[in-house]
Amino acid sequence: MCIRDRTIEPGDIFFLATDGVYEHADSQMVVNAIEEYEQDLDQAASAIVDFAFEQGSDDNLSAQLIRIDELPSQNADELYQQITELPFPPQLDARTAFDGFTIIREVHASSRSHVYLAVDDQTGTQVIIKTPSIDLRDDPAYLENFLMEEWIARRLNSPYVLKPRDQNRKRNYLYIVMEFIDGQTLTQWMIDNPRPDIETVRDIVEQIAKGLRAFHRLEMLHQDLRPANIMIDTTGTVKIIDFGSTRVAGIAEIATPITRHELQGTAQYSAPEYFLGEPGTTRSDLFSLGVITYQMLSGKLPYGAEVAKAKTRAGQNKLVYKTVLSDDRAIPAWIDDVLKKAVQPNPLKRYEELSEFTYDLRRPSQAFLNKARPPLLERDPALFWKGVSFILALVIVGLLAR
Repeated sequence: MCIRDRTIEPGDIFFLATDGVYEHADSQMVVNAIEEYEQDLDQAASAIVDFAFEQGSDDNLSAQLIRIDELPSQNADELYQQITELPFPPQLDARTAFDGFTIIREVHASSRSHVYLAVDDQTGTQVIIKTPSIDLRDDPAYLENFLMEEWIARRLNSPYVLKPRDQNRKRNYLYIVMEFIDGQTLTQWMIDNPRPDIETVRDIVEQIAKGLRAFHRLEMLHQDLRPANIMIDTTGTVKIIDFGSTRVAGIAEIATPITRHELQGTAQYSAPEYFLGEPGTTRSDLFSLGVITYQMLSGKLPYGAEVAKAKTRAGQNKLVYKTVLSDDRAIPAWIDDVLKKAVQPNPLKRYEELSEFTYDLRRPSQAFLNKARPPLLERDPALFWKGVSFILALVIVGLLAR
């Protein structure tokens, strides 16, 4: 049975369309038929066919309605078996032949994964191979997230997001294959460019925002946006990588015996609401982008390490934003105002859209101009005193009139 892209929930009713694909039964005709026959789907389907004949249809008609009563939940052992169908890869070293690839070198290693640069023996192209950490082989939540990475990457279509490589060969081990980016992480870029000009920072931030919008359009949250998960290639193109913490709407709500860890991202860049156990929103990714922007301009974090320590709302209300302005950097005051709003502890006080944030990074907002505008006494003392004199004259005339 094929159902068009849609989050399926118990109680949903689907109607078999003419092309053999089930569609959600939300047309008024179908809804009326279902209500008239008090949820008797067989009678409702017959009524729909009769109605079609009455309207002059000469097709050999049939109709079928199905109702989703319950979504299946998987047994923990069954799900774990599915996740671990393929064995973990062995230790990979340079020049090792591995599943149709030749390993060139290890690019990155952490407690969560190993990343290698390799050559596809069939096509001769360079690729990135990511293998899971054997230390986490007994953690179903980690393995589930690892396998979701490639699934997520295949659904994103943006020049600012890492793409998976097509692989037609059968895999004999648990790993994922991604495109190779000839460049460096934003972490390394900041080390090499400790005092970037504002225009360069804007360009990088705008590209990251475009990549994030590709996630948000598909109701996904990256949840682990940080300099180490952003690559800049030799042409200056920025790409978001590593989708191991990405939250996909609909999938996260599916009944599962797997226990997921609440905090998916890196503490220094995670939005404060995550530390309260609240679900993230697009404004949570915006917070992370604001922190990264602040760090590119100052080399520091807007709240230091205090966000991770503030695990109550009262504690978060006490967080004090540290201005990005300093004596040794020529940063406009309105930029500081933009960053302060982007990294507000309360998500409702942040920008609502990424586009608003990137727009304000290029020009001071009217709200800032109004706030920063000097009083009339300073701008035009003569006009100020003329105005005061005029008001006093009106008062005197009024008193005399009495």
